[in-house]
Amino acid sequence: MSDQGSLRSTLHERGMRMTPQRQLVLDAVRELGHATPEEICKKVQGTAATVNITTVYRALDLLEQLGLVRHTHLGHGAPTYSAEEHEHVHLACHRCGRIDEVAIELLDDLAELLMSERGFELDPTHLALSGTCRNCREAD
Repeated sequence: MSDQGSLRSTLHERGMRMTPQRQLVLDAVRELGHATPEEICKKVQGTAATVNITTVYRALDLLEQLGLVRHTHLGHGAPTYSAEEHEHVHLACHRCGRIDEVAIELLDDLAELLMSERGFELDPTHLALSGTCRNCREAD
């Protein structure tokens, strides 16, 4: 089934309509990888100039409820959105702004510790770790 057909059937199952704007927002998120709502809006407006930022935010909220996209806060400012297949932890350099990705399995020990000691279930796919990247440290 196509991406459009999949989104259409998911919306239909929940009693919602498929709109071109929703599909354009989903397509933009998938194409851009990690993008802020403003970047997604700019991409969508390349095809549909009348789509505004409010429509993009509403579509992103719905797509996240449906499990098709997720957001991550990579530092200060707007969250970034990515397609659901992105399962990684973000490493954000607070000096140069570089964003790297590492496997979520690197946090397994921490997740187990948090669960056993606090009863807290970590969602590492919604996580960004802030620090200093190798290039910035070596530049010092």
